[in-house]
Amino acid sequence: MNNPNTNDLIYLDRNEYSYEISPDVAKVLKDFNPQELCTYTRCFQNGIKSELSQYIGDMYGVAEQNVVLGYGGEDILKGVIHCFLSQGHQQRKMLIPTFSWWYYKSIAEEVNGMTIMYPLYEDGYDFKYNIPEIKKIAAQENPDLVLLASPNNPTGNSLSLDEMKDIISSLSKDTIIVIDEAYTSFANKDITYISRLITEFPNLLIIRTFSKFYGLPGLRLGYGFMGEGLKKFTNFSTMYLGYNKLTEQLGIAALKSTAYYDKNAARMQSDKELYKNGLNPIEGFKVYNSDANFVLVKYPTELKEQLQAEFKKENIVVKFMNEEGLRTHMRITLGTTAINERVVDIIRRVALNK
Repeated sequence: MNNPNTNDLIYLDRNEYSYEISPDVAKVLKDFNPQELCTYTRCFQNGIKSELSQYIGDMYGVAEQNVVLGYGGEDILKGVIHCFLSQGHQQRKMLIPTFSWWYYKSIAEEVNGMTIMYPLYEDGYDFKYNIPEIKKIAAQENPDLVLLASPNNPTGNSLSLDEMKDIISSLSKDTIIVIDEAYTSFANKDITYISRLITEFPNLLIIRTFSKFYGLPGLRLGYGFMGEGLKKFTNFSTMYLGYNKLTEQLGIAALKSTAYYDKNAARMQSDKELYKNGLNPIEGFKVYNSDANFVLVKYPTELKEQLQAEFKKENIVVKFMNEEGLRTHMRITLGTTAINERVVDIIRRVALNK
């Protein structure tokens, strides 16, 4: 137990997937003809980038030319930030949430971009965006790009459609707005607003991924929707020789399996109550509401070493936060119900000295 085999570890630190992939995805992988890899795609002859972008466009009611594909959502993020922060000789600015994925800042630094943080605030069992402050900071700094994450990682909070529109409407039409929606399908089943948003706001890019809700982080496949004002990014992101044929077919199979993944998402949503019911009654613990596939848990810092040791004994890896303002928190990916019950039991044992 003290020297765990890495193959036996249960990773709950990177928001990966503990359930099985859908049978339709597995079938595509099993039946794929490897000979197809010997040629490029010919989608350009049909005036489209790929079969997958066409399928996504039809599914979301968005013109295919406004659909973006990438090697995971991070590839699209990197592309749009590089594209719009690397222009000119002056250092360009991007606004990001105070508590957010560390990678946002890292990407900006790759092109000498400056990141300015806007605040979130704690309200009971929720974190929320401070929208008046976002507007105020944007007016003062005149950023080139504003990034919104909904749901936000690691706080799990989302923006409503009205809140999104309120923020975007307040920004300069020359500002590029990026909404990272990597986790949104866990709690928000509506997809009709996307076509309306990118039509109303041509300077908007919405990014999604197959890594979280569809449980395929190892596939490295992301997609997004951009307004007409991002034509420069079209040229920056489009693959001249097309996309991976196998990846495209797996992506389409995953989208066709949305009902299957909805069932697993419902299980995760229900299991959040395991954490709340098991930990919130214990003094010093707080389980925040989350619209994603993880929970953020506040704990007494004097228990940190004991918790780490107990998780190590049980071959479970969770994320102990090290960011300013969140050093008393851990982010735990939702596994299967059996795994979630084990995690709650471990924390309760340590907290109650049992």
